[in-house]
Amino acid sequence: MRVTTRNASFQQWSALLTNRGKRQRAGEFLVQGVRPISLAVRQGWPVHALLHPDGVPLSRWATELLDQTTGTRVAVSPDLLRELGGKEEDQPELVAVLELPADRLERIPTGPDALVVVLDRPTAPGNIGTLVRSADAFGAAGVVVVGHAADPYDPRAVRASTGSLFAVPVVRTGSHRDVLDWLGSLRGGGLPVQLLGTDEAGEVEIAEHDLTGPTVLLVGNETHGLSAAWRQSCDRMLRIPITGSASSLNAAAAGTVALYEAARQRRSRPAPPGASVRP
Repeated sequence: MRVTTRNASFQQWSALLTNRGKRQRAGEFLVQGVRPISLAVRQGWPVHALLHPDGVPLSRWATELLDQTTGTRVAVSPDLLRELGGKEEDQPELVAVLELPADRLERIPTGPDALVVVLDRPTAPGNIGTLVRSADAFGAAGVVVVGHAADPYDPRAVRASTGSLFAVPVVRTGSHRDVLDWLGSLRGGGLPVQLLGTDEAGEVEIAEHDLTGPTVLLVGNETHGLSAAWRQSCDRMLRIPITGSASSLNAAAAGTVALYEAARQRRSRPAPPGASVRP
C-alpha cells in the first residue's frame, strides 16, 4: 500500500494526532519513536499498520520490525510521514498505528503487593506520560486516569512515557465512583487495599506511613488538587515535605516521589506471602 497524497487514509492518521474523539471512534492511536514502537511490538500490542517513508532505504531495525509484525505495511511520502512523525526536521523511519486497549480496571493485576496510581482529572498529557514512566520504574501494577482529563494516548503522553505506556496497564474511567466500586470488590474479596491521597496539607508525612501493603495512591489535578469526593473517600491524606520557595510539587513530580517512597519501603521489607513478581 502506498500513500503519496493527503487522501482519506492520511487524513485519518493525521486526526489521530490531535483529536481524542477520533482516536476513540477509530479505536486506534499513533506511536512515534524507536523505543516506544519497539516496546509496543515486544509487549504484543496489536499493530494495525506500520508506516514507512516511500523510496527511502530503511535501517536494520525498521526492516526487522516490518517483517515481525502482521499490520499493514504502508509506504508514505516522506514529507507526509514527517508530519505524522511529529518532528519538523527529522525524518521518521516508522510510525505505528496501534489498537486502543479496553478501559477495564480488571486489566490491572492485584494482589498482596499491589501498587496502583490514580490521577484525578490531569490536564497535561506530558504529566500523564511522565507518571506512567515512573509507575513502570518503581514497580506499580497500573495507572488509572479519572474524569474529564487529558488522554494517555495523546502523542505527547505516549512520548513522555518513553514506551512505559506499553508495559504498565493504563485505564481511563469517567468517575471516581468506578474506582471506588472496583476497590470495594477487591476489599470484598479479602484484599485490604488502602486508599491514600497526596496533598501539601496531608495529616502525616509520606515516609511515616506504611506503604508496603496493597495500596492505591491518588494524585490530584495540577491546579485544584484532589476533588472533595476523593478526599472524603481516602483512608488517609499524606504530605510530601518540601522546603524553599516552592508552594507545591508538579503533579507528576509528587506522584513520582510517592511511588519512590513506596518502592523504598518495599525493598526494605520481606515480600508478603503470595506476592506476585513483575517480569
